[in-house]
Amino acid sequence: MDSRKKKIIIIGPTYPYRGGNSLFVSFVYETLSKEFEVKIYNYKLLYPSFLFPGKTQFDTSGEVKKIPSERIVNSLNPFNWIKVASKINNEKPDLIIFDWWHPYFALCHFFISSFVNKKLKKRILFITENYISHEGHFIDRLLTRLGLHHSKYFIALSQKVEEELKQNFKNKKIYRSELPIYDHLAGNSEDIISLKQKFSISENEKVLLFFGYIRKYKGLDILLEALSLIKTEFANVKLIVAGEFYDDKKFYLDLIEKYNLQNSVVMQNEYIPNEKVKEYFLISDVVILPYRSATQSGILNLAYGFRKPVIVTKVGGLAEFVVNESTGLVVEEPEPELLAKTIRKFFEIENKIDFDKNISDFIKSNKFNNLNDIIKKVLEECNDSEN
Repeated sequence: MDSRKKKIIIIGPTYPYRGGNSLFVSFVYETLSKEFEVKIYNYKLLYPSFLFPGKTQFDTSGEVKKIPSERIVNSLNPFNWIKVASKINNEKPDLIIFDWWHPYFALCHFFISSFVNKKLKKRILFITENYISHEGHFIDRLLTRLGLHHSKYFIALSQKVEEELKQNFKNKKIYRSELPIYDHLAGNSEDIISLKQKFSISENEKVLLFFGYIRKYKGLDILLEALSLIKTEFANVKLIVAGEFYDDKKFYLDLIEKYNLQNSVVMQNEYIPNEKVKEYFLISDVVILPYRSATQSGILNLAYGFRKPVIVTKVGGLAEFVVNESTGLVVEEPEPELLAKTIRKFFEIENKIDFDKNISDFIKSNKFNNLNDIIKKVLEECNDSEN
């Protein structure tokens, strides 16, 4: 009987890259490494700089989650893809895992998976954070099908992605998992009053938090309009917008001026370094995700890591991770009037519901905890198919 640790190669980003995908791959590595021999083939070129809308792709935080990896994948260079596939062939892994989140990587993933040997082609698994990107078009759908073409197994991170995969890859085995709960930044509790003072927020003011980079699909404009509808009845409410603008900042600033929200909004237009993340969540009463589209969101799982309730729109797979009036509230449509009504509802019930306990209970069922069991099943199927 083969008692050696099974070898797994993950192709995906991690440190020194920043953002949710890098964080997710780091958590996957830490979890799988408990039972398997794991290597990460990281990117030496993730996005070319002219395609990246933010200031930098790299994590400049003072505190970072450093995971061992080999930076060898160039997302643009076909000769590199052959080299990476050759290296994989020489490694002879038991399983190859691609982290998939955007059709930009379709050609890179397609050709790497094309150039691995015949035996390894039967041992390819894609973890699909998204199926079609949030702002996807016809070409994105074509690229997605191409990029995922050689996958023999899938792990979908939401029910919505699972359903999309079933429709498009009817003969492939699909497993379900979730994003992990990101509680690694919670740290020790701090003086909330002092933290609020840093943001010029008084002790008795309520805080709404919009966190993460800003693009149209994330619906910040919806939230600003909703805030304008409740500001007279909740004069003690402040909205913190913490994240880097990937859209035209002026559009949002014009909305703030239009609705006279200058005294109601605290704007932090920057990528928030890891060591400062907790400041925003600790002082917040609720985290709002007014998205127009979504599959799942690392921001939601980050909020749960701080045991903070959320308000989310019922789009894509987002609402499936929220128990309405238990771990947060769900807005039926991404509309300002409905969001305003839901924020009012939150303030009515926030002292009647133990959100902290409910979230703690909910995250015990987080499907990411079963990732190792899923990988074991996949490895068994790989072996059975060869016998």
